[in-house]
Amino acid sequence: MTFGSDAVGVQGLVAARATSREDFNVATSWTGGYMAEINYTYGFYRELTPAMLQFAMLAAGMRAPSFAQPRTYCELGCGQGLTANLLAAANPHIDFHATDFNPGQIAGAQDLAAAAGTPNIRFYEDSFAEFAARSDLPDFDAISLHGIYSWISTENRHVIVDFIRKRLKPGGVVYISYNALPGWSAAAPLRRLFVDHAATHGGAALNRIEQALTFAEGLDKMDARYFRANPGMSERLDKVKGLQRAYLLHEYMNKDWTPFYHSDVAGELAEAKLAFAANATILEQIDAINLTGDQQQFLAGIPDISYRETLRDYIINQQFRRDIFAKGVFPLRQTEVLGAWEEFSFVLSVDLTDVPRAVKGNLGEGNLQPEIYDPIKARLASGPVTWTDLVQAPEIAALGFPRIMQAMAILIGSNVVQPCLPGDMAARRSQTDAFNLAVMERARLSSDIVYLASPVTGGGIPTDHVTLLFLLARRNNVTDLPAFVFDILVRNNQRLVREGKTLQAEAENMEELQKRLISFKNIQVPIFERLGIV
Repeated sequence: MTFGSDAVGVQGLVAARATSREDFNVATSWTGGYMAEINYTYGFYRELTPAMLQFAMLAAGMRAPSFAQPRTYCELGCGQGLTANLLAAANPHIDFHATDFNPGQIAGAQDLAAAAGTPNIRFYEDSFAEFAARSDLPDFDAISLHGIYSWISTENRHVIVDFIRKRLKPGGVVYISYNALPGWSAAAPLRRLFVDHAATHGGAALNRIEQALTFAEGLDKMDARYFRANPGMSERLDKVKGLQRAYLLHEYMNKDWTPFYHSDVAGELAEAKLAFAANATILEQIDAINLTGDQQQFLAGIPDISYRETLRDYIINQQFRRDIFAKGVFPLRQTEVLGAWEEFSFVLSVDLTDVPRAVKGNLGEGNLQPEIYDPIKARLASGPVTWTDLVQAPEIAALGFPRIMQAMAILIGSNVVQPCLPGDMAARRSQTDAFNLAVMERARLSSDIVYLASPVTGGGIPTDHVTLLFLLARRNNVTDLPAFVFDILVRNNQRLVREGKTLQAEAENMEELQKRLISFKNIQVPIFERLGIV
């Protein structure tokens, strides 16, 4: 299959220590059945980036609020607060508010904000009901909820919908992600198996999840017919066993856990005057890589948007949705589309050699035509490029607007190109430099945060622990970067991992660090320069 449209990989780091302070958190009645024994992971969720929300709506042909001007943004259930902290640092013109009822997570988020000196972020240690009852909050242009809608009670969902109804401005947007049906139908019993087994066994949460995984594996090996009748569940169990335990506890072990049909979520949010605007996952918007011609024709004949999206989920067996809803949905007129694209600049966020030659959709893998993608990639590699400058390049202009737009959507959906913020970077650079330094300094003691803020994109850029330490050494004018990094690893009882093997000897670690230093200087630093990080 061929389509007319087309991270810097690093090896892992292993910590010898098996436990952390999170192992000693105690769940009490304030949790309301939510898994709070282990803190959530330090993730950055790209779809929550203001520029990405705006672009996802543009790609879907919908009018979006411009996040290049002062706005207000709220994240409900912010977990460790990394996404909110990073976005606030990279978007100083936006006022951020984020809440989570776990005091340990909010304390950590506040510490990071203080270390970075980010003035436009405020964290709240509130339940959803407590947060909704506040009288000191502004009305919001954007509200985001990543994953939590499937992990909370019906009562809390009603509180959230009422909060959105009262606090979201007309024209505002809501990002909401959730476990989806029918994709979760076959795996839901596996999750129930984990929960029931853990409920009958005592001990620490980490031990309970390990025991539950072992128990499920035993059922599989004794030829339980559930695994035979549901092809792929054995493979899913193997995949689950390889995931971070903190994530597994939150995904699988909450008292309340509800996968949704899209139409049910749309129905609940309609109470807040919201309507579906766009799929925030750009690649899922592109029918050519996800649906056959007959499937496209079938869905085109369904007039009701929510029902059409639900039927689409049946066709692709959707397991997780990332949706954007809006209070007032307005499709762009054909004459408005180009003007909306002209608001954007774009930048390549990986090395040219790491741009994929194929894209994977529901239909399988499709090759990307070099005659379309190569000139676009080459132009973007020079630095941030406006849409106008991009389409005026002779070799790109000849492709025509529809193919250029689809190609850009695929590159952005593949997370190798990022939409950029307009305007002067000076204020943004000041805040992102401070935030990134705080992350680098934290890397002396921990490898939990592996994202940096870009003043160019207003979003986060994934990296790794060793690269953070190289950047810290570079910033401090250290001459021997490998020795600097290895000294920190030794003090933290850590070693590098190469091809799945932990390197114990100092000579092996130093040899590996020298190799990574070459990649850092030749590949990563030019990328960071393009993104305004160094």
